[in-house]
Amino acid sequence: MERRDKFNYYLDIAETVLERGTCIRRNFGAIIVKNDEIISTGYSGAPRGRANCNDLGYCIRQKLNIPRGQNYEKCRSVHAEANCIISASRRDMIGSILYLVGKEMDSGDYVKDASSCAMCKRMILNAGIERVIIRDSADKYRAIEVNRWVEDDDSLGEILGY
Repeated sequence: MERRDKFNYYLDIAETVLERGTCIRRNFGAIIVKNDEIISTGYSGAPRGRANCNDLGYCIRQKLNIPRGQNYEKCRSVHAEANCIISASRRDMIGSILYLVGKEMDSGDYVKDASSCAMCKRMILNAGIERVIIRDSADKYRAIEVNRWVEDDDSLGEILGY
């Protein structure tokens, strides 16, 4: 049996985490790893105590036909990356790697060109996370050096979404 490479091993765990997500549009799972130790996990879901979209039976963004990457203030969910960061100490996150997997709920396909939203990018930067690994297929992934988000500050442009 061939041993799974470490990046896909952690992405497989993040994919399992996304199964707890409650969004009916698309779900994400994230884990933060430092020194080969998982320090936190997070998935997409409404804040504690509020009804989830899967409980309500609809996604307001989907209902309003809001394009991906826009009008996140209308979303009920806390993003997977945010939930992951909330559950960890900054001291533990400095120099860590965040692994991220997203799936479309209607098809089960991986989210095409998945990326963290602008607000999650800001939190990742402030948390001290060094790299984000994003799954594109069962075995393919992209590695993003977080310092690129400082050098290529997309918040200064006019392009919406991701």
